[in-house]
Amino acid sequence: MNSVKFSRRVSASDMRFVIVLCGLILCFVPQCFGQTNEDPPVIKLNTGNEKKDADNPSFSELLTKQQLSRRKKEYDDMLQRGDKAAKLSEELETSIASRETLSSEDIQKLQELEKLVLKIRDDLGGDDDAKESDENSSANSAENDARKDVPSAVKFIRDSTLKLVDELKKSTRFSISVIAVQTSNSVIRFARLLRLRK
Repeated sequence: MNSVKFSRRVSASDMRFVIVLCGLILCFVPQCFGQTNEDPPVIKLNTGNEKKDADNPSFSELLTKQQLSRRKKEYDDMLQRGDKAAKLSEELETSIASRETLSSEDIQKLQELEKLVLKIRDDLGGDDDAKESDENSSANSAENDARKDVPSAVKFIRDSTLKLVDELKKSTRFSISVIAVQTSNSVIRFARLLRLRK
């Protein structure tokens, strides 16, 4: 048998070509292996803390509890503002009972009452009903009677404030009372009327 021998010499340029080719292959092979979809295995150690993890509330649960406590606090603050408004209206009524005019102290109480009721209305999600109040005021005889003189207006404010506080106590922190918003608008309107009348 004849064996054929290749006796070709490898030139330097051929050697460079082979080295560059091997280098390129070595550069791109790791990138190809990096393209696999397999996730590395996760090793869980049994540390005995599974029960503790179950007892710890998650972040969303903590956030929900925080929001609920904040809403409850806002509702309680609104009820306190309502009680303070009722007290101010009572003080105004007793002050007017002794004299027919408003003193500077009474004007300050009216301003404070107006601010409290504005905050309550904002908390309820209501807004100013100036257009509706002009249309409805002619139909509402109680408001028309209250416009006659200062004692009648103060009595109307007192009655409306008590009605507002009752509506606030009937409602929950998850509900909005339309009657409470309308009543707060009446109180604000008459407080401004009395302040500007002076």
